[in-house]
Amino acid sequence: MVLVAANLSTALSDAARRAETLTAHDGVALAIEHFGDEQNAAIVFAHGFGQTRHAWDGTANTLAQAGWHPITADARGHGDSGRRDDGDYHYDQFVDDLVRIARDSGETPVLVGASMGGLIGLAAQALHAPFRALVLVDITPRWESAGVERILAFMRAHPDGFSSYDEAADEIARYLPHRTERKSEASLRQLLVRDDQGRLRWHWDPRMLDFATRDAETLQRDLLAAAATIRVPVLLVSGARSDVVSAETIAEFLAHVPHARHVRLADATHMVAGDANDTFTRVVLEFVQTLQSETAPSNPRPHRGQ
Repeated sequence: MVLVAANLSTALSDAARRAETLTAHDGVALAIEHFGDEQNAAIVFAHGFGQTRHAWDGTANTLAQAGWHPITADARGHGDSGRRDDGDYHYDQFVDDLVRIARDSGETPVLVGASMGGLIGLAAQALHAPFRALVLVDITPRWESAGVERILAFMRAHPDGFSSYDEAADEIARYLPHRTERKSEASLRQLLVRDDQGRLRWHWDPRMLDFATRDAETLQRDLLAAAATIRVPVLLVSGARSDVVSAETIAEFLAHVPHARHVRLADATHMVAGDANDTFTRVVLEFVQTLQSETAPSNPRPHRGQ
């Protein structure tokens, strides 16, 4: 349920990147991107509702430079990934996709999942255990409905798209008044696509808006039960200014997953990676480095496909 992430730069040089397409169980094409040396230990990134894989570019590049193999993906119906012809989206499809991406890495990777991506990762771990650790970014099994409705209201507000990148940047600035940096055209090209009439539309399938609000109470109950089954290391990173998670939802989550660690970023809203990318990346890197030191393999990792 995170929508817009800042286009943050890194002082490090760009890591090598390789794009590929992975076919989901129902034939939907999933756009995948690999960063850095693919012999390194993998981290799979799952973005929020309405985002694309590019929300993770800054963090993925930094982690690749630090010796990891980040894998980012556009969820079905988002970005360069395919859309369902019938427009019928369900959470189990997204769970299956994420498990497929994890297993295609050739190992048991770490997951970093923001908002919707974190919920999908939580469900995937409870059902299939494809990850060796979870980083959940400003999401808990129960969430604050008012915060989610505020996000969805913005997503519904522009059904006819925008006439220009400037118009889109103006609307985003009004939606995110705490951001001091205006969205550039280059960053907006990752979020918008031009239709046959020349209008710029969000790069996701608008038919997913029905799926996003379907059976919320049942979903939250099931996710809370799923959380209680998680045994792998868990890090929850929340924004102190978030209106999607709260002290109450965080306390409930930690009661169900008592071994989880929690870090709150003081200057971040629900858009944690976009609001405080450098701090967020450092927190993630410290967590995964701890995992690596605890489970360092005794033999070199083979190349994927060997």
